[in-house]
Amino acid sequence: MNKINAAGLDGREINIRLGAKEGEWRIEDCCGQRFIGAGMSGRSIEIEGVPGNALGAYLDGGSITVWDNAQDAVGDTMNGGRIVIHGSVGDTAGYAMRGGEIYVRGNAGYRAGIHMKAYENRIPALIIGGSAGSFLGEYQAGGHIVVLGLGLEKNRQPVGDFACTGMHGGKLYLRGNCAELHFPRQVEVRPAVQADIDEIRPQIERFSTLFGYAAREILDAPFTVVQPDSSTPYKQMYVAN
Repeated sequence: MNKINAAGLDGREINIRLGAKEGEWRIEDCCGQRFIGAGMSGRSIEIEGVPGNALGAYLDGGSITVWDNAQDAVGDTMNGGRIVIHGSVGDTAGYAMRGGEIYVRGNAGYRAGIHMKAYENRIPALIIGGSAGSFLGEYQAGGHIVVLGLGLEKNRQPVGDFACTGMHGGKLYLRGNCAELHFPRQVEVRPAVQADIDEIRPQIERFSTLFGYAAREILDAPFTVVQPDSSTPYKQMYVAN
């Protein structure tokens, strides 16, 4: 495995070294360096410490694993690959992502999954183990966002205010009966059926394997699905006929 000690290096220098060779990499002593792995593919990167903003931006394949927290804009506009965060993430995780998967063991900040989109067989997925802040899935146009609410205090909601504002594609899955939460008028909120669960089963099983949970226990709970209401014309503002 190739190793980089990030102490004293900025994100540009780290990426120059990563760009020199495909394969497995370990970055040690990371502390706030931005844009690590941006636009890369063909690499499996493990990070010890806390990377800065835009980790894996435009990621085009391969994987990035962080054994701690990560800051804002994880997976910004990523095209493919997988990002795994063993802690929590800041704001705008998965911003405009159009492929690949992001797994967060802990919580996500504000505006996670905004402007997510899907194209043909590229269906991005953002899986959050704990809770997400306000404006989750704002203007979501495709893909799947899953919030599991694991480890939350009793009566604490898994998402903040204004979830799914402007949503016109994709689905949000909330573990639990969350129909009492407030959502905008242009979305449909309903209990998940078996076909919905089957859509996210592979991601839930992978989440469980990555972070040491029992997939069956997660999947045995009820889920709530939020998706655009097809009877409303809202999405026509964003999608061509």
